Amino acid sequence: MATSPAPQTEPLTIAARPELTGGRRVAVLLSHGFTGSPVSMRPWGEHLGALGYGVAVPLLPGHGTTWQELNRHRFADWYGAITRTFDDLRAEHDAVVVGGLSMGGTLALRLAADRGDQVAGVMLVNPAVGTKRLDVKLLPVLKHLVPAFPAIADDIKKPGVTESAYTRTPLKAIHSLISSWPGLVADLPKVTSPLLYLRSSVDHVVDDVSEPVILDRVSSTDVTRVELPESYHVATLDNDAPTIFERSADFVARVTSATTASA
Repeated sequence: MATSPAPQTEPLTIAARPELTGGRRVAVLLSHGFTGSPVSMRPWGEHLGALGYGVAVPLLPGHGTTWQELNRHRFADWYGAITRTFDDLRAEHDAVVVGGLSMGGTLALRLAADRGDQVAGVMLVNPAVGTKRLDVKLLPVLKHLVPAFPAIADDIKKPGVTESAYTRTPLKAIHSLISSWPGLVADLPKVTSPLLYLRSSVDHVVDDVSEPVILDRVSSTDVTRVELPESYHVATLDNDAPTIFERSADFVARVTSATTASA
């Protein structure tokens, strides 16, 4: 039986207010990371919502409950939730920008590769498409021997802040995520949307393998990289969160303006 999500992990939905965005209905789809929940994206989403953008932060399958439940879900489940939300937003808005933290960034890139110019822009915070960790190569065997490993939760530099993520990493689920990386890397040249790449200077979860792979392989000609010097992995809740909010707001306004849309 599925466990009910904890109240603080519930999805976030904010209606667009086109009177604040030049008359256009613009939406932003934000995705949380692996073992996380909308808790990590809520302040970001609320900031964009206050500017008039429609915002959707879905709770991905298996998240917000128990790590055991997450271990019953796979990448196709999480991506399915993102694509359904994206299609719902597209049906009611003039433009949709997608973004994500960690695995949420992986999902955003997959969507941008699959949907092309339907995606008005992509915003990535510490995304992962690879790793140099050697223990990952053992996952195909380990996932049948042990259900989970201790997780690196709350990788946040700012004192007293928590993301309410699971304290264990379910191995079958994480192996499914990692197995999706090669296909995505191969398809990165299909990503043509404007790209905002936000990267923490110190990240104890996602190593330095992913950034050059992403930035070298995407076909986007409009790419902006922003360093987050005072944040760890969960930068959306960390010291540089205001930078993320401000730079993303500028980015969304620029890539969804009537002039840009008609160019």
